[in-house]
Amino acid sequence: MIGIETSDGLRLEAAWTEAGVSPRGVVVMCHAHPLRGGSMRNPLMRGVTRGLSRSGFHVLRFNFRGVGHSDGAWGGGDPEIDDAAAAVKDAASTYPDLPMAVVGWSFGAVTALRWQARDGSSVQYAGIAPVIGPVSMVLPPVAALAPANRLFVIGDRDQFTPVRAVAEYGKAIGARVEIIHGSDHFFYFRHDRLASLVAAHFSQQTKDA
Repeated sequence: MIGIETSDGLRLEAAWTEAGVSPRGVVVMCHAHPLRGGSMRNPLMRGVTRGLSRSGFHVLRFNFRGVGHSDGAWGGGDPEIDDAAAAVKDAASTYPDLPMAVVGWSFGAVTALRWQARDGSSVQYAGIAPVIGPVSMVLPPVAALAPANRLFVIGDRDQFTPVRAVAEYGKAIGARVEIIHGSDHFFYFRHDRLASLVAAHFSQQTKDA
């Protein structure tokens, strides 16, 4: 385990999983809602991390403030954007010569996108089952996002977000949208499929660059 320092002086628990083959990029993973059991150790987070590692990506997972061994407490959503920013900064400084990407699940998908809007980031992005609705923060306005290679993945049985909402928002920001049939918000037994979709999307962009 390692520690990541935030801009307001907190230390976040984090862990690297190195690429299992010749590295082609670096991915920062943002977990689900801290008050609803989200952590970097959730099965989905671990499963997608393993899959991305096998596909040639170094992966950095971290716990938002107040989760696990991270300092601080839940900040209501905005301070967690700073946590994501700190993780990306740490990853970029660790592997400065590799392409950067961020992946978020649920709350983490929304937080990573809000970070991109706030900081004007155009790094590659994949949002797994972003929560769109009354239990989520508001997604960034389309005009606030810089152009980037973006992907959304949603299950057609998601309990929290209608597929249509993700498809409409994805179209508005120029993101590719993949629907996994038979899956809900947690993608049970489909973590390898998730990782394959994300890795293929990032790898194609790397090849085209």
